[in-house]
Amino acid sequence: MALITAAIVSIFGITAMAWFLNRFWPWRICAICAGVSLTWLWMIGARLLGYAIDMIVPAVLMGGSVVGLAYQLENKLPPRRSPLLWKTLFIPVGFLAVLYLLLFQWLEFALALIILGVIGGSFFYLGGGYQSKKISADQVAKLEREMDKCC
Repeated sequence: MALITAAIVSIFGITAMAWFLNRFWPWRICAICAGVSLTWLWMIGARLLGYAIDMIVPAVLMGGSVVGLAYQLENKLPPRRSPLLWKTLFIPVGFLAVLYLLLFQWLEFALALIILGVIGGSFFYLGGGYQSKKISADQVAKLEREMDKCC
């Protein structure tokens, strides 16, 4: 019970720090994602250092991180990419990756990460995937007019 209490306190603390730092950083991070992932990372690190960590707690947090990452990346999928197919491929392989990490099976963990990279690459980069959106001169002029009206 003490470990889950420490995990919850850690999540709250790291989330609060990430929320605060988001006000100053040029890039934004998901504060709760940072809280959860950094909590399970320090727990894995403590286990590697020989501390008695019940691996059920980081396992639950890691599963949440996999699903959260899939949903965060889903919002960035290029047009005409299937969100359902993305999550169907990414989440189970992500679960395998964190399982291998929990078991400290480094080769299998690395292989799962490579597979996740291939999945990500196929969704975001192959076949006209991730591209910056080109804006025509007319669209720029329209945006400028709208901004002039606004402010």
